[in-house]
Amino acid sequence: MTGVMFDRIALIGIGLIGSSIARDVKALGLAREIVVSSRSAETLGRAQELELGTSYVASAAEAVRDADLVVVSVPVGASEEVAKQIAPSLKPGAIVTDVGSTKASVIAQMAPHMPESVHFIPGHPLAGTEKSGPDAGFIGLFQGRWCIFTPLPGTDERALDTLKSFWAALGSRIDEMDPQHHDKVLAIVSHLPHIIAYNIVGTADDLEAVTESEVIKYSASGFRDFTRLAASDPTMWRDVCLHNKDAILEMLARFSEDLAYLQRAIRWGEGEKLFELFTRTRAVRRSIIEAGQDVDVPDFGRHALDKR
Repeated sequence: MTGVMFDRIALIGIGLIGSSIARDVKALGLAREIVVSSRSAETLGRAQELELGTSYVASAAEAVRDADLVVVSVPVGASEEVAKQIAPSLKPGAIVTDVGSTKASVIAQMAPHMPESVHFIPGHPLAGTEKSGPDAGFIGLFQGRWCIFTPLPGTDERALDTLKSFWAALGSRIDEMDPQHHDKVLAIVSHLPHIIAYNIVGTADDLEAVTESEVIKYSASGFRDFTRLAASDPTMWRDVCLHNKDAILEMLARFSEDLAYLQRAIRWGEGEKLFELFTRTRAVRRSIIEAGQDVDVPDFGRHALDKR
């Protein structure tokens, strides 16, 4: 047991990330109280059935009252509304953080509403699965995964260190970035792959020359691995696209240019160019394994990494 770090933690949103935090906090004994809040009565009820917290309230404002740490785990498009709701109820000295995949937008939405007496420290744990909801969470989701902080100028170092220690206790590796740089990095390593996956699966669904049964039957030849990304939460990814628009459009433009290069190489039978590209990209895969971000087993390590 790591030991108590906070008297009360408020979790605003209890989907995959929020429920995984709750499970880890309980397992490690990091807080005396965990207050769970969700706008959805059904979700809140399910969280209570799963015993993810010590108390459950629909009101975000009520949830954060007297909380030492507030973790906002909602689709990024809802960040400003949550900030407005909780701001009057935050106690002085509280740490407020989020888990959103876009940082510049979340800061623009939340920072203007945060009282000067609290420590607002934007964060992003790079962990998750294609599943969503309180049942999707599990102990150890953050183990060995990165949590990136994008602190605002003038952030209290002790509060930042406390938050880093919390995420480290959950098993995360810690890094810091400028918000705009974070959004560009995530546009290429996360947002663009999801958009491409959604597009490929959509293309297959629209392709009349190939039947749906054939797409499903032969999916293990490559298509299946795109469907895992394309099964991710639609609300979350709609908001990511709308709130990291500039970076995503920049990466889409670069991808389109590279795709046109590949198209020309195939059209003109330029085997050396194809071989060079495929060799270079294979090396990227090896680097990911060496960095401990995946394991070199069949199915891209999904079965081996599935702790649930």
